[in-house]
Amino acid sequence: MDKILHFLYTTFPGRVILKGLTLKQVSVMAGKFLDSHLSKPLIKPFAEKNNIDLSICERDKISDYDNFNDFFTRQLKDGMRPIGQDETRLMAPCDGLLSAYVITEGLVIPVKRSCYKVSDLLHSKKLANEYNGGLCLVYRLSVNHYHRYVYCESGIKGKNHRINGVLHTVQPIALRHEPVFTENQREFVQIKTENFGKMIQMEVGALLVGKIKNHHLKAKKVLRGEEKGYFKYGGSTVIVLVKKDYIGNIDPKYYLNTLHNIETPVKMGQYL
Repeated sequence: MDKILHFLYTTFPGRVILKGLTLKQVSVMAGKFLDSHLSKPLIKPFAEKNNIDLSICERDKISDYDNFNDFFTRQLKDGMRPIGQDETRLMAPCDGLLSAYVITEGLVIPVKRSCYKVSDLLHSKKLANEYNGGLCLVYRLSVNHYHRYVYCESGIKGKNHRINGVLHTVQPIALRHEPVFTENQREFVQIKTENFGKMIQMEVGALLVGKIKNHHLKAKKVLRGEEKGYFKYGGSTVIVLVKKDYIGNIDPKYYLNTLHNIETPVKMGQYL
């Protein structure tokens, strides 16, 4: 798979093929197939290949699922992901592999085989500047992870900001230090919290077609640990931004591991 992705993203013929594969019509058809009963035969080999433990899920038999995305977005049994209730301590909003960065003007973050500055992620230099010197937490979900996520803190969330995916020309486009050919679809909100000020929580999905399913689109009061949404197949990254005045209590091991190109496994609800 890595060789195929390398070919698609780093060679001219590969980018020509990639442009065709990521046409909206192709993605829509693929999404409809994964939502249909026809995709049910894919579930068993996928579960076996990725060692997915169904015993911790609400529906613990493959026959309980109607289609592939129904399985991919499976719910866990109550108590499988206890939520830390000490709201003075930052917690993980999802299962995943965590990378932690101090936000600087020159920071370039790898996300789903593209590279972004914080201002590129948000499509706003003004908003990004508010988080300079703060913390960027990137949770990468592999296909075997639990693909539901919760609000990382209690507070008042603003409206959802949705940024559609873009596939650039097949010619290389330089993004600071790294080549980039795609912008992934993403959706983010600002949450005004009592203990961490204003935070941003973002989900990154697949190119062009939305694989991000958030429950609450308008401003509202939300609770730490309340389910925010889930990823269908193709969406797999959660990003949290914290301002510099509120990053003192994170364990330094996350920074150190990231410096050594190590992603740290975390579980939803775990204190950082």
